[in-house]
Amino acid sequence: MPRLTPVCLLLLLHFSMSAQRQCGTPDYAAKMPYIHHASSPFAARIARDTLNDELIIIPVVVHVLYHAASESISDAQILSQIESLNRDFGHLNDDAVNTPEAFRGLSADCRIRFCLAHVDPAGRLTGGVIRKFTSKEYFLTDDGMKFSAAGGDDAWDSRRYLNLWVCNMSGRSLGYASPPGGPEATDGVVINFDVFGNTGVLRAPFNKGRTATHEIGHWLGLKHIWGDQLCGSDDVDDTPPQRSYNYGCPSYPRISACSVGSSGDMFMNFMDFSDDGCMNMFTVGQKARMRSCFALNADRNGFLDSDACDSSAATSGAPESNIPAVPPASVSEFLTVQPNPAHDVITVKGMGSLVVSGMHLDVLNGFGQKIMQHDCLLNSETLQISGLPAGQYLIRCNKGKKREYVRFIKL
Repeated sequence: MPRLTPVCLLLLLHFSMSAQRQCGTPDYAAKMPYIHHASSPFAARIARDTLNDELIIIPVVVHVLYHAASESISDAQILSQIESLNRDFGHLNDDAVNTPEAFRGLSADCRIRFCLAHVDPAGRLTGGVIRKFTSKEYFLTDDGMKFSAAGGDDAWDSRRYLNLWVCNMSGRSLGYASPPGGPEATDGVVINFDVFGNTGVLRAPFNKGRTATHEIGHWLGLKHIWGDQLCGSDDVDDTPPQRSYNYGCPSYPRISACSVGSSGDMFMNFMDFSDDGCMNMFTVGQKARMRSCFALNADRNGFLDSDACDSSAATSGAPESNIPAVPPASVSEFLTVQPNPAHDVITVKGMGSLVVSGMHLDVLNGFGQKIMQHDCLLNSETLQISGLPAGQYLIRCNKGKKREYVRFIKL
């Protein structure tokens, strides 16, 4: 066997390490001051607690910062990330079937969903995406991308929007997040442009949108599953102890020094460092910890009052993004969808003076794009939606110039 030269050894080490997931959140969080926001609620806001297992909708604004053309990722890539988040947080991901039997009973639908914001902080319509050229070739983990004065883009109100900054990051970190309780001006998640979403400009093995899933887990108070120390704790009871992080795609069972006597490492958990293709679950305990961030007086409670996913809340203006906003619409008093939310099938029915028979139905996605159509023969029509990704949708009922809209959520 030929002997490797020092240069070859260094190159081998470089390529091996570059294929491993790197998360900048622990180092970032250690330097971040904690500021509890419960004492500064919105004006005239009446705070409330979460309802039992209610579906929590989080409006997202994506700040795309690009220096090279390849860094200005496409609309399709952005939408693919939102859809991936909804599948992962809803336990609707196809690869959930790969969860080992020993852990399958712990897998959870977190009852948290995401949408591109339809209304900006000034009340104007928006597509939820800001594209901005930057003179910076890359950004560090010093929050420069979060300020226009530093070549980035200022955060939207972080009590009502999840800010996602997508940019070219220096070093091996794929992204980092601000845990609950950080300064409002820097609150949010940073993701490298080529690990965002599951289509477009991407690099394997981080090409299924799981970097954002992982970092948003941090944004919602989760730690790495090994507690960032040997045999450490993530403060979640139903995640088994493990010695350290896993990378690549381990074979089950993966027994480490701290998981002896258990079912092994939960390397398929979104909060480990495994490749995107090997992550597939949050646990019931992690669900409870994330949802506790929205409780009364907790740091993410303001999202329960955010209506930024509802374009009917807009007061003026046209979309700032090149992605079209969904037309202004609230739930029509003449059009109903049951059940709502739904998994597989919905029934659309006309009420009162609205007769659906003879009308044409369009199903619109979060970009306002038509993805399904249906001609109504009866006043109560059934639509099959099992093939749609999880998320929010609009049904547009058309007949000549007459239009009615109704929203529904696909789980």
